[in-house]
Amino acid sequence: MIDVDQAGVRVDGVTLLAPVSVSVAAGEVLVVRGGNGAGKSTLLRLLAGSRHPTSGRLRVGGADVDARDREFRRRVAAMIGLPPFAPDLTIADHVLLVASTWVDGDEASALARSVLGDLGLGGSGGLGARYPHELSSGQTQLFGLALVLARPFELLIVDEPEQRLDPEHLAAVVRVLRARRDDGATIVVATHSDVLADALGGSTLELAAAA
Repeated sequence: MIDVDQAGVRVDGVTLLAPVSVSVAAGEVLVVRGGNGAGKSTLLRLLAGSRHPTSGRLRVGGADVDARDREFRRRVAAMIGLPPFAPDLTIADHVLLVASTWVDGDEASALARSVLGDLGLGGSGGLGARYPHELSSGQTQLFGLALVLARPFELLIVDEPEQRLDPEHLAAVVRVLRARRDDGATIVVATHSDVLADALGGSTLELAAAA
């Protein structure tokens, strides 16, 4: 699913990501570890197509990474930082809107309800009825993840999903990501959480900050 060949990013003489190579088969998990400044988020942005390498090459699903390509967008879902929110839509509205973009009618509604329930956000009668500004920081993190999960994908890319979460909600994220893994999705996750890394298993890519 993923083939990274000496991909790196260097801007104005500063190395944001030292050249790295890694391959991940379909249905496998890659955990990206490393300290702040090691390039974890940069690597994820390369895989998601929101940034281009200045050296090397990346391929996803056998094709070059191209965020403007419809097939690439269908294949890849990514949360690298929180997505933008519409202040006049409820949490449930947001998630249903994303689901409806990718699947039809009743299937979209069922998918939205399932994602909200799995992450403990509830439906229209619970947290789903709130607006983004009414959420706590941890609930906002879960909401961002719900928007990414409310659609079909083959490759899921998530950057530090454990941020701002207490142990109970981190456990919910672990269950959701493991379920997606067990359903055959390829997952790339950058994390500082040993709990999340151990629970997902798979292989680990350890990045070191550029000298």
